[in-house]
Amino acid sequence: MATYTLPDLPYDYSALEPVISGEIIELHHDKHHAGYVKGANDTLEQLAQARETDQWGTINGLEKNLAFHLSGHILHSIYWHNMTGDGGGEPLERDGTGELADAVAESFGSFARFKAQLSKAAATTQGSGWGVLAYEPVSGRLIVEQIYDHQGNVGQGSVPILVFDAWEHAFYLQYRNQKVDFVEAMWRVVNWQDVAARYTAAKQRADTLLLAP
Repeated sequence: MATYTLPDLPYDYSALEPVISGEIIELHHDKHHAGYVKGANDTLEQLAQARETDQWGTINGLEKNLAFHLSGHILHSIYWHNMTGDGGGEPLERDGTGELADAVAESFGSFARFKAQLSKAAATTQGSGWGVLAYEPVSGRLIVEQIYDHQGNVGQGSVPILVFDAWEHAFYLQYRNQKVDFVEAMWRVVNWQDVAARYTAAKQRADTLLLAP
């Protein structure tokens, strides 16, 4: 059975400085993200053992653990590529085609209104969580989601294309308890080319599924 693996970073630890320190990136990737990968693989092994022995006393805990660790792995895998040292600005300036910028304007009214909503969603997460821009395939629009931990409060079928990690381990060593300052700084490293590519891919996948018999 295939197992999950920790992806390599697409840049050096220091590539996002001064917005995010190299120390934070190293700990975040090599310790926290690696922990979610290990947790997902360990839980898969425990589920396999439960199937083999027909022992289901811990099924609730195992399913919750799998959701937690697997969602953490997936969101972090997106997170690393959503950032670049020469990022920032607005999608109209960066995404190459203007398609993402048009979708943002249609879904939120303007880039400024979208930025305000995602910033507030990320900065006001209670405890640990994420602010996420996602493509919602039923309506064909972009939505902002406030995700608790890694997996709670996720729209069914929505595809995350831009994620802001609001867990303390993402910023505390540098920004202390000023989550708002970290979220504001994050806009300076957004990789709009990556976000635009994810938007296009999400739309294409959704169109294929909706047309399927």
